[in-house]
Amino acid sequence: MELFGMPIVQVYLTVLIVAGLVTLLYIFFSDMAEGVGEISPLLDPAVVLAFITLTAAAGYILEQVTALNSGIILGIALVIAAILDFLLYFFVLLPLRSAEVSLAYTDESLAGQVAKVIVPVPVDGFGEIVIETVSGILSKRAAGYENTAIEYGKEVLIIEVKHGTFIVKEYEPFRFK
Repeated sequence: MELFGMPIVQVYLTVLIVAGLVTLLYIFFSDMAEGVGEISPLLDPAVVLAFITLTAAAGYILEQVTALNSGIILGIALVIAAILDFLLYFFVLLPLRSAEVSLAYTDESLAGQVAKVIVPVPVDGFGEIVIETVSGILSKRAAGYENTAIEYGKEVLIIEVKHGTFIVKEYEPFRFK
């Protein structure tokens, strides 16, 4: 069978190569098209490009290894691509979208955390605290809340961050009696 004046096998191969290259470009420039997939999961470029690529790949392989009619091969290729695309979307793309966990932090995001004093904080001066986070142990400059002194080894609560200095207050955990 011929399509556009070319054998159908060549059409499948051309579509496969072009869709593969467009998919590669999409990987590099996907941030520019980020909102497109929010309208409908079926319009997500990753899903559409994967469907086209899988259809062309399945059609090309079936044309090469079977003697079936080209219309039947196209139907089988569409079904295979739909199944694989469904699996790709629900088992790869959706979990990746919901797993936006980052090890990055900002100083402001550390407010409300409990830290430990490693260099005593004097009145009207600076000391040093350490904060344990998922990305490791952070050491930061600290000043006492309302200019209070805090001794070495005390646990402190980070109240706020001003110009890179953590304003802390001695931490007293609530205890049931």
